[in-house]
Amino acid sequence: MVVATRELPASGYALEVDGRFKAEFATRDGARAGAEELKKRFPMLQVRIYDALTRAREDVQLPRA
Repeated sequence: MVVATRELPASGYALEVDGRFKAEFATRDGARAGAEELKKRFPMLQVRIYDALTRAREDVQLPRA
């Protein structure tokens, strides 16, 4: 994790947790790893990855066992 944020990032990726931006990452892989770890610890949270370049959000779901 890089830094907590309250605004839309201009570059890179951010974690959105329950509608609020919480952390920025330089790479998509880093954001994905952070999101998956958070979902494992707190599966009830809604976690999304925000891509600043495309301004798109991706829901993070853990694979079912």
